[in-house]
Amino acid sequence: MSITIYVPCDSSAVSLGADRVAKAIAQQAEQRGLAINLVRNGSRGMYWLETMVEVATDAGRIAYGPVQTSDVGSLFDADFINGGNHPLALGLTEELPYLKKQQRLTFARVGITNPICLDDYLAHDGYRGLTNALNMSQADIVKAVTDSGLRGRGGAAFPTGIKWNTVMNTHSEQKYIVCNADEGDSGTFSDRMVMESDPFVLIEGMTIAGIAVGATQGYIYLRVEYPHAHKALNAAIEKVNAAGYLGDNIQGSGKAFHLEVRLGAGAYVCGEETSLMESLEGKRGLVRFKPPLPAIKGLFGQPTVVNNVISLASVPIILDKGGDFYRDFGMGRSRGTLPLQLAGNLKHTGLVELAFGLTLRELLYDFGGGSATGKPIKAVQVGGPLGAYLPESQFDTPLDYEAFAAIWAVLGHGGVVAFDETVDMAVMAKYSMEFCAIESCGKCTPCRIGSTRGYELMDDIMQGRELDKNIPLLRSLCDTLLNGSLCALGGMTPYPVLSALNHFPEDFGIGQTNSTETNAA
Repeated sequence: MSITIYVPCDSSAVSLGADRVAKAIAQQAEQRGLAINLVRNGSRGMYWLETMVEVATDAGRIAYGPVQTSDVGSLFDADFINGGNHPLALGLTEELPYLKKQQRLTFARVGITNPICLDDYLAHDGYRGLTNALNMSQADIVKAVTDSGLRGRGGAAFPTGIKWNTVMNTHSEQKYIVCNADEGDSGTFSDRMVMESDPFVLIEGMTIAGIAVGATQGYIYLRVEYPHAHKALNAAIEKVNAAGYLGDNIQGSGKAFHLEVRLGAGAYVCGEETSLMESLEGKRGLVRFKPPLPAIKGLFGQPTVVNNVISLASVPIILDKGGDFYRDFGMGRSRGTLPLQLAGNLKHTGLVELAFGLTLRELLYDFGGGSATGKPIKAVQVGGPLGAYLPESQFDTPLDYEAFAAIWAVLGHGGVVAFDETVDMAVMAKYSMEFCAIESCGKCTPCRIGSTRGYELMDDIMQGRELDKNIPLLRSLCDTLLNGSLCALGGMTPYPVLSALNHFPEDFGIGQTNSTETNAA
């Protein structure tokens, strides 16, 4: 009987040598006359341990890592294929504290299955949600999603059920499901992990959405920088089409849904839903005026559901286990789980899926292990490049949409980037203005001109020029951006700029100010 060995195909693991490790394992096994079954699984999300190799044993999977090609020979010498002891041995994978303390719902299969093996997906509860949905009315499917409390995981946190209900009740001969897979926020990679490591769950979620609202065509708008996800998605779509889970007659139900992947062209602003639809239509990615809402007049002028990858990938478990099951996780109006991505200056970077409610401090230290340098963590940016910078005094804030809003911050897509005490927050604020200037679509004046003027102002401030005049001018400019921009790119750039100014005034060459200030006041 052959031994099953798992080596991740996740692109982050590949960048750390996973392909080379897999090749070395196959060569060593052949040289030693050993029969092995080498499976390329997804990453478990513990990136500081990549390449992490797992071996299936009677006791469960045993992990070894971080493995380099030079370690492979000694692993075989230590009989690792039977769980032998080795300096890189980590023990049973499921017992590793980083994993054991998580609550994996959306990521339940990630790292466990072969990403593009449909039989593997079905053996791990795949398509149970769709099977249930095919036997339900459209209204009941939408009700289950509404009852679950699922909100948009892309950052806006709009209730998913309300969006679906609007599209369902808007009459049209053609409706669309669009997956926003243009994951462009700094420090975020949960969308990529799902698409590379469990593409079937996204496809199933989109199919359920199509059946729920009466849409027969879906598009995954994928950022061009994700070639591994592109390959995995297309392979998975081909397999489910052949197996009858997509097409004109899904599992003999008479219901139709078709799906294809479209590549973006690298514009950050196309993560905004209306710009995304413009791009899908073959136009330049410019923000549309609203109303009309995309749910009423979206892609090609038709009613359209636009949801993030994690939102759609959360749907199958809701339809499998029920809205109440999902709603039992979380706190307040933030229900279910959120995949949190730890990046920056942390010892243990990676993905953590947990119910809403733990504090930022618990996330940074219990999971992140503190700073990689051993120096105090000075600031944390949550929610991507447009998220506020949080000082240590706010680390006890629970991870909850409303709790973050109360401190003028955003939880966003769940990206967490940490900085130690060596960071210059004025430099970070200047970068925020520069980022907005580079990525602006140019349609509205506050964003197009304001961000450029903000970058110039930050340059003057960092040179110590006329602070008494330039600091109030920066606040006034941020007020204009905040209230006058057409979309969140310009409208949220003040979050990182003002939070840096309010919480870290010494980095701007000024004395302590009121840290509760949030705008141009």
